[in-house]
Amino acid sequence: MDVFSAMETLASGLTAERVRMNITASNLANSQTTRTESGEAYRRRDVVLEAINLQDNGFASALEREVSGVQVTQIVEDDDPFRRVYDPSHPDAAEDGYVNMPNVNMVEEMVGMVMASRAYEAGVTAMQSVRDMASKALTLGR
Repeated sequence: MDVFSAMETLASGLTAERVRMNITASNLANSQTTRTESGEAYRRRDVVLEAINLQDNGFASALEREVSGVQVTQIVEDDDPFRRVYDPSHPDAAEDGYVNMPNVNMVEEMVGMVMASRAYEAGVTAMQSVRDMASKALTLGR
């Protein structure tokens, strides 16, 4: 794997983790949203990732031909049921006094945010390592 392929692979991972962090932030921000454009409470969203092959030439190794990056294929809504909270004074309360609250679990979202953040940090560190190795390799040729 050459320097540019490594950078391209790492960049695809950084992009995917950035999308995961953005979706998690959206879930956290909407954890109390009881009415959306569709008329119901906010539904938690999740990112679906897929391994991709960035190497199209015939000279790639077997591993490079199999997996060499990742991409976001879709953002899906979680179909878990809404949380029902008794609050008859809420404007969106049903006749029985219960309000459908988003199906966002704050603990799960925070764990997801930490995982995405750590993965992003690892990608940045790996990219810096590749850059440093390429720089050292160039100085050897002088």
